[in-house]
Amino acid sequence: MNALAEELSALMERHGVKVTANRLLIARALHDAPGPLSLGELEERLDTIDKSNIFRSLQLFRKMHLVHSLEDMGEGVRYELCHSHHEDDDDDLHVHFYCTQCHRTFCLEETPVPEVSVPEGFKTESQSHLIQGLCPECSR
Repeated sequence: MNALAEELSALMERHGVKVTANRLLIARALHDAPGPLSLGELEERLDTIDKSNIFRSLQLFRKMHLVHSLEDMGEGVRYELCHSHHEDDDDDLHVHFYCTQCHRTFCLEETPVPEVSVPEGFKTESQSHLIQGLCPECSR
């Protein structure tokens, strides 16, 4: 097993996800992507894995907090690996930028999600922050 496979296996185990060959391939595809991927994009990259297997794995990854999921302006849900080392405290949340012209989503990893207070009685289970506009390439 190479170093990346070992790293991804350890990450899955930390999140309570049993490591299988297909799950490792899915995690690697998410790791190697330049930004969050949709289910369709994952299916294109992983044409050797059954679509339902990819979908079920993503659902498990979400349940076990191994991926972050974000709505992408009506184009569906996008997924990215969660590299958090804490089971209860997600320390790698960051802002995302959606380009309204090229329809790509970018991770702004150095920009943390702003802290938001919710009224008493509400319990936050997840959060995301999506900024819309033009990416540097499209704004030229």
